[in-house]
Amino acid sequence: MAASLEVELKLRAEDDEPLRRLATVEGLGPYRLGPPAEVAELDRYLDTADGRLAAARWACRLRTRDGRMRVSLKGPAEHDAGDMVHRRPELEGPANDSLDLTSWPPSAARDRLQELAAGQPLVERLALRQERIERLVSDDAETVGTLSLDRVTVLRAGRMHGGFLVIELELRPDAPDESVLDALLQELRAVDGLLPEPRSKLERALDLLPAVP
Repeated sequence: MAASLEVELKLRAEDDEPLRRLATVEGLGPYRLGPPAEVAELDRYLDTADGRLAAARWACRLRTRDGRMRVSLKGPAEHDAGDMVHRRPELEGPANDSLDLTSWPPSAARDRLQELAAGQPLVERLALRQERIERLVSDDAETVGTLSLDRVTVLRAGRMHGGFLVIELELRPDAPDESVLDALLQELRAVDGLLPEPRSKLERALDLLPAVP
């Protein structure tokens, strides 16, 4: 049940201008950006009613994209480079729209989720509706990662609770090393209007929601 390691740069924007700029520039320093692809996603974040996943510092995301659903389990994050580089373990697998995880196809993510839930049923904490622009990031030899420009709306029980703007650059899982991050980080830090983001999207969303007993 070995988890992969998710490595990404994460920044936030206070207005839409940095996202518009990054959607049109040809590259970031020596790295080329592929054509922008628009994607709509709905992410539902699950936990037990007594918050067992949160207590263990894990998050469960049920994502719907292009009519397909996948579950992602993300573990405790480590930060460096002024909170802009995030590293965390991740397990993924197929899923469906039921909160009964025994109805999902077998996967390492489902097995780990069953351990974390310890027999308790899952509930939806909140949902994030994302309008995303993705661009592949390449050097002269290969694709090294994906740049995501995300406009996020926070939902709970069908009601909107504000939103935020996030820029993420995720390193390709089989990238030979992380040295590419240093160069890309310098290029993104030079974009006006971008700030370090130490929080995950789930943490940002929870900050916008009213307290729930």
